[in-house]
Amino acid sequence: MIQRFDVGTRLSEMAIHNGVVYLAGQIAEDATQGIAGQTQQVLSEIDALLARAGTDKSKILRAEIFLKDLQDFEGMNRVWDSWVPEGNAPPRATVQAHLARAGWLIEIVVTAAV
Repeated sequence: MIQRFDVGTRLSEMAIHNGVVYLAGQIAEDATQGIAGQTQQVLSEIDALLARAGTDKSKILRAEIFLKDLQDFEGMNRVWDSWVPEGNAPPRATVQAHLARAGWLIEIVVTAAV
């Protein structure tokens, strides 16, 4: 069985199947903030979605990070490093990407065990 959450016409925010939760790409609501603020917003949203699924960031199986500008890599990593639980850093990819909206600096996609 597949459970979908916050289903819209184009996408769902989250789906759970066979004990794995798949999140849609998460972006900052307040795109006026810099990379640290936007990264914190995205990670907070990930925390909230994982909690709704009955899991948490210690069970992340994979993270994909899309940055508008690789100049923000170090600033993003400072926030990421303080967020990831010690001993539970997931496999991760970080790439530069043209994001859908001009103000977005970061988008993160996460897959986690429930």
